[in-house]
Amino acid sequence: MHIDLVEWLRLLCGIWFLPHLIGKGLHYEKASGTFENAGFRPAKLFVGFTMVMEAVAAIGLVFSIYPRMAAAVGAVVMLGAAYAVVKINGPNWRWQKMGPEYPIFWALICLLLAIV
Repeated sequence: MHIDLVEWLRLLCGIWFLPHLIGKGLHYEKASGTFENAGFRPAKLFVGFTMVMEAVAAIGLVFSIYPRMAAAVGAVVMLGAAYAVVKINGPNWRWQKMGPEYPIFWALICLLLAIV
């Protein structure tokens, strides 16, 4: 069975949402505090909404159910995460300074998946 690069990226992007989703579920109060610090209010509502969006992105990408739509949803989530990182930690780029490069990279890959 041959899987091309786009399919690998789709699977990886989808699978990578699972730890984020599980982490938010296991640490809901802490996640709410982070969302509050980033200015997303009401924080608990935003955490729940983000979890739903991450689940939609993960399921859609992993099982190829409306994968373009799922990738677009994933991109929105990751762009929101990048915004939150900058809002909380300032405009640092490097990961050592808690920069947004990781969620921006992930969002760009999701955007590419949404248009291919």
